[in-house]
Amino acid sequence: MKATKRLFASGLLALSIAVAAFATATDAPSRTSIDAPELAALGKYAVGVRSITLVHRNQLDLGAIDPQTGIPAQHDRSLKVEIWYPARVAAGATPVTYEDAMESEPPSSPAGFKIPGLAVRDAKAEGDRFPLVIVAHGYGNVPIAMSWLTENLASKGYVVAAIRHEDTYLNPAGFPQAALRRPLDIAFVARELQATLGQSGEVDPARTALIGYSMGGYGVLAAAGATLEPAGGLVSGVPGGLLQPFARGGAQSAALVAPAVKALVAIAPAGGAFGAFGAEGVASIRAPLLLIAGDHDNTVDYASGARAFFDQAINANRYLLTFLGGGHALGLGPAPPEMRTDLWNQDWFEDPVWRKDRLIGISLHFITAFLDRYVKDDASRSGFIDCLVVESGKGKWDAPQGTPWNARSPGGEVTLWKGFQRRHATGLSLMHAEASSTPQ
Repeated sequence: MKATKRLFASGLLALSIAVAAFATATDAPSRTSIDAPELAALGKYAVGVRSITLVHRNQLDLGAIDPQTGIPAQHDRSLKVEIWYPARVAAGATPVTYEDAMESEPPSSPAGFKIPGLAVRDAKAEGDRFPLVIVAHGYGNVPIAMSWLTENLASKGYVVAAIRHEDTYLNPAGFPQAALRRPLDIAFVARELQATLGQSGEVDPARTALIGYSMGGYGVLAAAGATLEPAGGLVSGVPGGLLQPFARGGAQSAALVAPAVKALVAIAPAGGAFGAFGAEGVASIRAPLLLIAGDHDNTVDYASGARAFFDQAINANRYLLTFLGGGHALGLGPAPPEMRTDLWNQDWFEDPVWRKDRLIGISLHFITAFLDRYVKDDASRSGFIDCLVVESGKGKWDAPQGTPWNARSPGGEVTLWKGFQRRHATGLSLMHAEASSTPQ
């Protein structure tokens, strides 16, 4: 009996050590797991990161509305932007540890957290006219929570700029402000960086992509040309009719649109459930579009969101990657240890069904293939996104005897999705539709 107890105790100790190791893991989330598909791996470049602040003059502030007139004040809107880029990093340079906070369940104070990175702060840029990627986070999120994406893309030859939108999740004025500001912020930052980094030779302004998660997904759709529905719930929900001039046919609608967008990625995009665009608005998108969503997303609604946007974007070459059983928390990295002690905080980051590192690896694989294909014009990436079967689990690969267990599908005539390992292409669907031959 004592021996049994000792064995049991030893097992518990080993388990506790394993759990502790997981909870305190120090590797950057941009470095993907061994079972990630092929294109998720880091690229050839070292990564630098720097912070800048851009000022958008004379902008409406919905958090400061005059109670007598109902007119919001104007202010100079400061936007902090984190920029990740291919860099020349000195040997032994110390990588960054990101620090920030997000709002906790009331009445708790915001929860601070740290995320390990692989980028080096203020490293010298390679400066080789790389494509520019603008990233917009979700409502109440912060840019560093998407470092899994920003660092990974920078290592592959993209300059990635993530905007801090300064949402206040618990403030009633927060959502109308976000509805107004998201596309305006994205379009403004895109124009500014295309001009400044284009002039310095760091980016090629003609090769710009947009990526947004949740409310950021709504923002990049609008900034890529999806017009706002004048009679929709989103426009009418902003007080004082302040969003009306930016809606379809409005005098300021062009202010929402970023120039030279060659491709866009919308992860769990908001907007469908509150009638942001309507079918006519989404049909205005012309740039290639990748939608990534979980079919159990009860936050922004899969059916009226990503799934409907895929059907409505008839004038765009478009893809819809669906995590079957997945929810809304697709855009943020794994929950830091500090965010795992409270369910509200953990739910910002983690999906109830999908292992997060697995979800990240799959998303990076497809985002990389998509951007390389449509922003860098690398036709060799087509095989990774033009899959022969819609449902991943129906793909077949009769690998020759002696093929290593970790080998990845070669694609071609093989129906197992290219770049995936055997038994690891499951639980997913990927739909593809070409743009209408007759623009509508």
